[in-house]
Amino acid sequence: MKFSIQREALLRPLSQVTGVVERRQTLPVLANLLVKSDEGGVSFTGTDLEVELVARIGAEVSDGGEVTVPARKLYEICKALPDGTQLDIEIGSERGTINAGRSRFVLAALPATDFPVIEDVDVGDAVELAADDLVRILDRTAFAMANQDVRYYLNGLLVELRSGLVRSVATDGHRLAIADVEVELDLPEVRQIIVPRKGVLELQRLLGEVGGDLRLELGRSHIRAHLGDSIFTSKLIDGRFPDYEAVVPVGADKSVVADRLALREALQRAAILSNEKYRGIKLEVEPGRLRIVAHNPEQEEAVEELEVDTDVDGLAVGFNVNYLLDALNALDGDSVRIGLKDANSSCLVRTMDSDNTRHVVMPLRL
Repeated sequence: MKFSIQREALLRPLSQVTGVVERRQTLPVLANLLVKSDEGGVSFTGTDLEVELVARIGAEVSDGGEVTVPARKLYEICKALPDGTQLDIEIGSERGTINAGRSRFVLAALPATDFPVIEDVDVGDAVELAADDLVRILDRTAFAMANQDVRYYLNGLLVELRSGLVRSVATDGHRLAIADVEVELDLPEVRQIIVPRKGVLELQRLLGEVGGDLRLELGRSHIRAHLGDSIFTSKLIDGRFPDYEAVVPVGADKSVVADRLALREALQRAAILSNEKYRGIKLEVEPGRLRIVAHNPEQEEAVEELEVDTDVDGLAVGFNVNYLLDALNALDGDSVRIGLKDANSSCLVRTMDSDNTRHVVMPLRL
């Protein structure tokens, strides 16, 4: 194959696709990108057998074909070249040559037949929505995913399609995050899939770089997103997600309304003297006031007081401060409402503006 392209045009798709490629691979070909060229341009495919990303760009193609080349070496070469450089790339079955001005690079190549490509997704349901809407609900929930939990179905994020709604849900067993976005969608029944952690993180990264609208397709064992000239595909986790609705506190009628940034800063200061292992802090609520107290085994103590809007009197509940901070960081808006029930029940954190995002944090016995 043989094609010519500007360095800037090549750099962006290479950075997207190379991010999917793992640094440590069991198969040598998985460290490579699949490069395909035809009259319409050039496509680059990266995969780690769980996640696949294809990016296509226009180029002056003089000879079509397909072959694989080392992903990170190609990206680093392109990144290191000066702006405005014209690249002439010629790749054979065993060697690839990159000519860029006075620079010349020769890379090893492997046959395209060795490269594993995810087959076409058997689409069951599909929805079109704005990339900004999808990345927003992912950002508000992905932090609550478990990491290497024995309950494998928690090491990912639930994507749920309902009539008029796309919902993302994540939990690690100690906290729960739910976020919704309204879409034009009519379904006879609710559809649920679990996207693995790697797939969620790569999709967040891709959506953060590319705007516009996307088409989200749900198959039996894969999820696929068509976004501009990029196609993202991820395998799904085969498992049953917990009944998250049963975890959302129903009787959390004791309300505390606080300034979000002031509460976050107070929690950050109190966290400095919390127990390094359990990260526990206690919220003590009185009418018009919230007291945050932290202790550690060295008998050190931090106390923060905030003026809040509440008529709750004499309630004290312990929480992991990191979980509260994660919830506050994932929200926007000036004020937050914390719904409490008693000292042994979870709290419900949400903004004052809408109920599209809900965070549940389990109590910590101190």
